[in-house]
Amino acid sequence: MFIPFTAPVAVMAAASGAAASSGAASFLSLAPLLLVFVVFYFLMIRPQQRRMKTLQASIEAVKKGDQVTTAGGIVGKVTRVEDQLVEVEIAPNVRVRVVKATLTDVIDPTAKPAND
Repeated sequence: MFIPFTAPVAVMAAASGAAASSGAASFLSLAPLLLVFVVFYFLMIRPQQRRMKTLQASIEAVKKGDQVTTAGGIVGKVTRVEDQLVEVEIAPNVRVRVVKATLTDVIDPTAKPAND
């Protein structure tokens, strides 16, 4: 049986057309996944990164007299600041040394309370 030379070309053209349409279909099937990732980034990841930057800046700027909260839930007043450590007074004449990295909140003593 004789197959003309143009028959394989027609088969390849049909296959490439199908491949082009399957490429578009595969992109459209990935589009919702990409959309979910973009929404997730703007609603979850980006605000968390901002919050972490502000926390790191406030920890680096901690000074004597600031009220701090540690990761363990201890609340106290800063009495001395070192490079990696902070001395916190948690009760009258009771001072503990805390690693700066464990601070979770820094409250400026000059800030007004919310209920005033």
